[in-house]
Amino acid sequence: MASATSNGPSEGSSAGDASKTSKASPDATQPTKAPEAEEGAEPAPEDALLNITVVLPHEPKKLAIVVAPQEQVHEVRQSIIELPQALQYSCFHLEHNDERINDFIQIGDIKGISNGDELHLVEDPYTEKDARIHMIRVRELIGAAGDRTETAQGILAGVSLFDTVAPESTESAEVEEYDFEATPPLSTLLPPETDPAPKTVKSISLSSWNPPPAHLRQKGHLLYLIVTTNEGEQHQITAHVGGFYVNKSSNTKFDPLPRAAPKGHSAHSLLTLIEELSPSFKDAFTQLQEFLNRKDPLATFQFGNAIPAAPWLVPAPSSSNCAHSPDITRTQETYLFAGAENSDTLRDWNEEFQSAKDLPTETVQDRVFRERLLSKLFAEYNDAAVRGAALVARGEVAPLNPTEGRDAQIYIYNNVFLSFGADGVGTFTSEGGDEAARVATAKDVLGVKLVNQLDIDALYTPGTIVVDYLGKRIVGQSIVPGIFKQPEPGEHQIHYGAVEGKDIVALDERFVQPFEKLAQSLRIKKHPVWDKENKRFDLEASVEMKGLHGTDGRKYVLDLYRITPLDVAWMEDSDLEGSEYPHRMTVLRPELVEALAKQKAREYVNAEIQKRDAQKEEAKAADSAEDGEAKPAEENKDRIDMSNFKFALNPDVFSGQVPQTDAEKEEMTKDEQEVRDACVFLRDVVIPGFLNDLKESDISFPMDGRSLSRNLHRRGINIRYLGKIASLSDDPRLQCLRDLSVREMITRSFKHIASKYLRYLPLPLTSSCIAHLLNCLLGFGLNPKPSTDIDESLRALYDDADLAFQKVTPETLREDIAKETARRFRYALPDGWWSQLQHLQVLRDVSLKLGLQLQAKDYVFAQEQDAAADASKPATNGQANGESKKKKKKARDGSPASIASSTTTPHTFTPDDIVNVVPLVKDSAPRSTIAEETLEAGRISIIQGQRKLGEELLLESLSLHEQIYGLVHPEVAQVYHTLSQIYYQLDQKEAAVELARKSVIVSERTMGIDSAETVLDYLNLSLFLHQLGDSKNGLVYAKHALHLWKTIYGPDHPDTITTINNAAVMLQHLKAYHESRRWFEESLRVCEKVFGRQSVNSATLLFQLAQALALDSDSKAAVNRMKESYNIFLTALGPEDKNTKEAESWLEQLTQNAVSIAKQAKDSQARRLRAGIRFMPRQVSVGSPSSTLPTIPGNPTAPSIDSRNIDELIKFIEGTDKKASSSKKRTGRSNPKRRGVEPVGTKA
Repeated sequence: MASATSNGPSEGSSAGDASKTSKASPDATQPTKAPEAEEGAEPAPEDALLNITVVLPHEPKKLAIVVAPQEQVHEVRQSIIELPQALQYSCFHLEHNDERINDFIQIGDIKGISNGDELHLVEDPYTEKDARIHMIRVRELIGAAGDRTETAQGILAGVSLFDTVAPESTESAEVEEYDFEATPPLSTLLPPETDPAPKTVKSISLSSWNPPPAHLRQKGHLLYLIVTTNEGEQHQITAHVGGFYVNKSSNTKFDPLPRAAPKGHSAHSLLTLIEELSPSFKDAFTQLQEFLNRKDPLATFQFGNAIPAAPWLVPAPSSSNCAHSPDITRTQETYLFAGAENSDTLRDWNEEFQSAKDLPTETVQDRVFRERLLSKLFAEYNDAAVRGAALVARGEVAPLNPTEGRDAQIYIYNNVFLSFGADGVGTFTSEGGDEAARVATAKDVLGVKLVNQLDIDALYTPGTIVVDYLGKRIVGQSIVPGIFKQPEPGEHQIHYGAVEGKDIVALDERFVQPFEKLAQSLRIKKHPVWDKENKRFDLEASVEMKGLHGTDGRKYVLDLYRITPLDVAWMEDSDLEGSEYPHRMTVLRPELVEALAKQKAREYVNAEIQKRDAQKEEAKAADSAEDGEAKPAEENKDRIDMSNFKFALNPDVFSGQVPQTDAEKEEMTKDEQEVRDACVFLRDVVIPGFLNDLKESDISFPMDGRSLSRNLHRRGINIRYLGKIASLSDDPRLQCLRDLSVREMITRSFKHIASKYLRYLPLPLTSSCIAHLLNCLLGFGLNPKPSTDIDESLRALYDDADLAFQKVTPETLREDIAKETARRFRYALPDGWWSQLQHLQVLRDVSLKLGLQLQAKDYVFAQEQDAAADASKPATNGQANGESKKKKKKARDGSPASIASSTTTPHTFTPDDIVNVVPLVKDSAPRSTIAEETLEAGRISIIQGQRKLGEELLLESLSLHEQIYGLVHPEVAQVYHTLSQIYYQLDQKEAAVELARKSVIVSERTMGIDSAETVLDYLNLSLFLHQLGDSKNGLVYAKHALHLWKTIYGPDHPDTITTINNAAVMLQHLKAYHESRRWFEESLRVCEKVFGRQSVNSATLLFQLAQALALDSDSKAAVNRMKESYNIFLTALGPEDKNTKEAESWLEQLTQNAVSIAKQAKDSQARRLRAGIRFMPRQVSVGSPSSTLPTIPGNPTAPSIDSRNIDELIKFIEGTDKKASSSKKRTGRSNPKRRGVEPVGTKA
């Protein structure tokens, strides 16, 4: 990675163009201890880093960088222009020994290159495209680009709150008291309002004289610009092939020739020219850099290969964070990015995908280059497809077949083929129509992703994406060559699999081999299918999976929605109250098939071992000499031969195939039984296993619908089993799972109902529809009979729109949700379920499922809330959520009744509250195999004790993740998270903290500021900081995580027991003993609610609480709590258990101490009485900072053990007594979640 020896990007480059990779600063992305791991390793000569000097045409004339021989020259170019000393360059080439270097070769391939050489940066003539790119870059660099109205990504997409969570001054006084009952303010989820960035110029845009006329184009004129400096001077500038100069034009007179001195200025770079024109520019630019550098560089890096997370709550449009500023160039950006012909953006996606797949994979460098290219390509394709889908959904793109029905219409936008995920042409009539088509598209994109991950030679897939937007599901695919070609007579368009329905089956021999490889990987059994004439075809894959021989000669696999068999057990189960499941696309998940294969493999291995043991017993009678000779062979035989193990399922059973002969019928029956066994495995092994793991605290509880879905999918459990999971979660320990499952079923049912109303609704009416449906779901407490708020002028404009949503009432919506839940999940919602909903959590889940961005304010869900808000109106302090009175009033003004609203009665939601809707994306981008393999190899090396090699591999994996995905990507957040935990376990705490910090920022930006992953990352960071000695900041992050937790789940999540407990330990380290005691008490309260009073978990917390009470000068309560702890340990674990013995020992000491203190207090009071002074008795106890215990050590009646244990306790709490600390850890051993020292579990 090219790294500058001078300054890193944080000193000079702007946020917009600060390095997208870690090249400019070696410690920007690597753990603190990274260099040590590399120092000891002897790099191979061809891998040794090169120190290169870049000779610049302008000051500072020289720049030292470090490059790796395998880096591409264009990567080094990018590294150079991201350095503060070289920001002005964008159009140049590099020369070595006066020879121009090709940008697309590796550094090591440059002829004669060696360590210490010089590369010369030579400025090139501009082309029109170069000039456009240069202008965009300069605008971004100097902060002159205004806000962009992002159509596909939403408001504040990719925002990070990390920099604003911890207070700037850590020298603040004592720890504040935390209110466990209060609901966290919604401001927790919003970035605070900031001052605007310093302005470097007033404006920079294209001139109205642009583009140059033909005769001046001949002379090298490219663009005409207009720059207004902070001094108020306006300069007309010509972009010429040789650079930029001030011309003689004005707003009314055209003369693009150079202006004479003294006002005539010219420079190769526009940045340099502006600096010459504006005296204040240099200082303003420095101030801008300082302003931007207040934030962590990761928080401002541009997104490369990922879709930024769009927050579901956004500030009001009037907020400075969302201010819409005037910027004429914003309207010119389409031209600046794409040129006059717009040809720059039109790409042949399919050819690019398949050419990238065909790249060589012989060496590691080949693989890295290929995976980087694919990752970038998928990201760019996804972005283009999402924009196209959003335009199609809004009706902005004309269909190719306007005469067809709405759902059958197809579109092409930016060379992406777009269609609706609905059954427009009747393909899925027998499977469930539109519902089946909708599911099939999602399964198809999952299938394509799996095939892309397998990366099978000579088998290609189209780029595939599914976008959900405004109730519509839109499928985007790259255009496969030949897919629109009409087949010749007697030929079929499809060459393998079903052609028209399943009436005709094609079997082209060219597809057999690649499909065989695919089937082996997906565990698909070779099986017969029959066409309408009962002719048999032996297919490698499902009949639904199609092979197409493209006109480019490549073999494409299409329609991958049936790569696993149907879940026949679900289909044969009875539906609730006759409500039929909406479709027949109930396939098993690939993860389940893989889990079953592993189970079968284990059974096979066990059977083989038993067989071998039996053979060994028989062979014991053999001659001992022969045994000795046979030993080496036996050692080789210890490996079990798995070549005879076969496990595959037939995906086409139970789907209408009719076998003809008895042998075929017998085979079909056997295949059917295997699939039934898989269904039994799901119901009787996987689901109970999942519930048991949660009950025993072996895995973390999910926090919200997303993490629940991910957990289920990882285990191969379909979402349709939520009802079954809720029914089976009858144990009090599983109450959290039950509540989450029911909430998830309700919100998913609401999503389907809302989509039905939104599907054909014109965009301007969607806000009214969403607000009304939300009022019926959540706002009935404030207004039991909500009415719709539709602008009458819009109603008149769209007189043909289907406004069925107006008829929805809270009662009919509840009925519909109950019906949907019964249909889709076979679960009967309890009576009055709507009154038990947690408003904020349901609102969040619904918003994430529909892509809503709501205005952040205190929504009023009940009349009591409204009355309370009115009652608090004159108050000047003590607002429940910590917001100012002014903000409260503003919130009330907006909700319940918006000023602009046409309705007079109060409503919880108004159309103005629905600020935006963002598209939700399912893509088919594969993960990087080389980066994951390296990470796994590093882990294994460390487990095997090869620490040095393991650390090198981990660093290599981190570097590969960053190279392949870019710095801001969910996979990179995951690897930061994983590595931070590994480094923590390796006792490299600084590195662990640095990686955890990065993980937080990248998770916030790619998965959401309130995602489950972000919460886990904050918790890890807090724990690592505490272990590093920074308990104050650790506590700040723990509190923030707890705020997020309450927002996304509500109070009393089982896993918060550990978090609250960890925070209590941090408070003890800060000597905030009273506050620490409150946190221990809260942790115990949640634990008793989840696990019960008599559980070992509660006993462990009682033990810690007793110590905390002793520190808080409450010796009597400390004795009582320790007694409870001892009794529970005694009952649950027996008198011989370490925990029981330790609790007994502490109980004795605390009792003696309490007696001694009580006696001392009594004596002290008696002395005061004798002196005629009477004070209220004040309890003095162990470790209290104000208590001095001078009489105890010297008191002959006090046992000496007291003195020793007071010190021990204080030392133990403050972490200075290793012996006490280790004994403390023992107390948690029988408790599945060890308190106070446990990193948070790995992320989903």
